[in-house]
Amino acid sequence: MNLYIIRHAIAIDEGTPEYDNDSERPLSDKGKKKMRQIARGLRALGVDFDLILSSPYLRAKETAEILAEVSRTKADVAFSENLIPMGDPDLLISEMNEKYSANSIALIGHEPHLSSLISLLVSDNASLDITLKKGGVCRLSADDLHHTRKATLEWLITPGILVEIGNK
Repeated sequence: MNLYIIRHAIAIDEGTPEYDNDSERPLSDKGKKKMRQIARGLRALGVDFDLILSSPYLRAKETAEILAEVSRTKADVAFSENLIPMGDPDLLISEMNEKYSANSIALIGHEPHLSSLISLLVSDNASLDITLKKGGVCRLSADDLHHTRKATLEWLITPGILVEIGNK
């Protein structure tokens, strides 16, 4: 199984008066444009998905929609409360095991939740110091998340590198 952990793209600033509720903050125009380039970069690398699982927050949802559109995937897009900013990585892993059987899954969410998830899956320790920039992508591979929950960190790519790849 390949897991692609993706942080949502650049959103409207927190505290912007029109968006009192953090869950309703959309991507900025710059964020939408950059996410399209990032998705093109992933497509150029041959990345494909069987499932795109996203936080229901608007900025993550928009990131998922752009990813699905640009990657031209036939993957289902689903939403999980376990991917919100303060989601529980253990509950997300349980949800994935119970609800989904896919070989290539994109998980789109927020920090610090995603770094904790990566840490937990790679080292069984949620405090490993990992930086995942907005639009950054981390690829993990795992044989099985049911018993040991161990995954291998295959790569962690910054948005800037994916934009360069997508613009070639």
